[in-house]
Amino acid sequence: MATIPSHALRHLTVTRPWLRKIRCTASLAFCSPDNYINGNADTKTTNNSNSQAFFPKKNQVLELECESLAFKGKGVCKVADSGFVLLCDRALPGERFIGRVTRKKGSYAEVTKLKTISPHWDLVDAPCEYASYCGGCKTQNLSYEAQVRAKEQQVRELLINVGKFSDKSPDFSSIMKPIVPCDIQFHYRNKMEFSFGSQKWLPKELLDQKLDDNENYALGLHAPGFFDKILNVDKCLLQSEPANKILATVQDHWKDPELGLSPYNVHTHAGFLKHLVLRTGRDMKTGLPELMVNFVTSSYKPGLLKLLVEKISAIPEVASIVNNVNTSVGNTSVGEEEYTLYGKSTITESLRGLTFQISANSFFQTNTRQAEVLYKLIEDCAGLRGDGSEVVLDLFCGTGTIGLTLAKTARHVYGYEVVAQAVADAHRNALLNGISNATFVQGDLNKIGENFGKDFPKPDIVISADPNRPGMHMKLIKFLLKLKAPRIVYVSCNPATCARDLDYLCHGVERAKHQRMLPVKKHRASGHVPSYSPY
Repeated sequence: MATIPSHALRHLTVTRPWLRKIRCTASLAFCSPDNYINGNADTKTTNNSNSQAFFPKKNQVLELECESLAFKGKGVCKVADSGFVLLCDRALPGERFIGRVTRKKGSYAEVTKLKTISPHWDLVDAPCEYASYCGGCKTQNLSYEAQVRAKEQQVRELLINVGKFSDKSPDFSSIMKPIVPCDIQFHYRNKMEFSFGSQKWLPKELLDQKLDDNENYALGLHAPGFFDKILNVDKCLLQSEPANKILATVQDHWKDPELGLSPYNVHTHAGFLKHLVLRTGRDMKTGLPELMVNFVTSSYKPGLLKLLVEKISAIPEVASIVNNVNTSVGNTSVGEEEYTLYGKSTITESLRGLTFQISANSFFQTNTRQAEVLYKLIEDCAGLRGDGSEVVLDLFCGTGTIGLTLAKTARHVYGYEVVAQAVADAHRNALLNGISNATFVQGDLNKIGENFGKDFPKPDIVISADPNRPGMHMKLIKFLLKLKAPRIVYVSCNPATCARDLDYLCHGVERAKHQRMLPVKKHRASGHVPSYSPY
């Protein structure tokens, strides 16, 4: 959503004879993808001046150079004379490539990369075997330092162009702080969600293979752009090694015909296994990892899972195996009912000296190591005096992790969260840590009424941590503006909607009557960088 820096759209030159007839002109010659692939490109050209505005058409083949990354890791190219933006998946800064325009969307177009001419800056070897196909780590072959720089630039542009903060102001350096990098780049995620599928995704060179039903089954991650195709994954470098051990064990056994297990089919709505969710915590007595395995199924048939439970429970780090039953046709991993098949119903983790119990469906920061850094930043930004005189309002509180870390120096913490299980976990976590000055309430902050705020005293500090990706509801923003709390700490996983909300909170909402809210789609994964920014 940010304004994107100018990029050069390069004309194809005669140094490549197989492309010499393709010219980037104002009238846009059409190039057949088949002709390009066969090396026989033969297109019409025009004599129009190249200085005229250039707008690519669908299926046009162009030579492009990527100079920056947009939100979600797409490479950005921009036509110098017309300002037209082209976005290309898996194109990285400095890379020159041949791309084909696949779709136009109003003020920009999407491009598919066909061939790399010269590689990008800061090239590294992607250690994951699935990096070329998986949508979770699109920039894994970009050095971590370059990833951090790219994300910092994205946030900077969003603050300026969406948040309406001027980079010419002498105070901007105090508004825009550097990203705090993580000291590890792999095995940092404490939660991974894999999907079972009846249709395995295959690369183009293997599409002609005919697979029987069992061979076509897959357990892994959704292939980019497909809701019904699964990229089979045997190991993910983002999760812990014990979690990979569990994944490998499930992969070794779940397709055994004698078990009678079948993956859920999103078209016919038949099948049993929907998702495998793995969560990693820590045993508070030993300090060693403890894991929860959550099978999400379409019905409750524990007998079908018996052998898998026996195999998995033999892994020393497994402390909990649960079964969430989700009878709906949707793709969610949250069940209507939950059953404990082995061990405990929760696992534990420690943050900022407190112990937290984590259930299958409760929210917890997915990067435990960086959550320690984030929570210290929140505490510093909150600026509590430490004399126990201040009231904290913790919005979108989840399992209460942030509010409870502040409770030791506050008079009282009031937390609001829409998920009932998370509220129950927050109460349990307060009791577990001997904290009595925290109250947690279930409520939808997107549907607050005029009476919201009458059940608690005026807060001195408001924490808004990780609202939904579409950002804060306008009702909540107007409530906060009316509340006039001395300090608001806003933590967000979506810099675009965060910048928009900061504009409203810092500059008022009058312009909201005349400008559209940013359209933001939900997505499961957004690149590889495990960083937080102290805004």
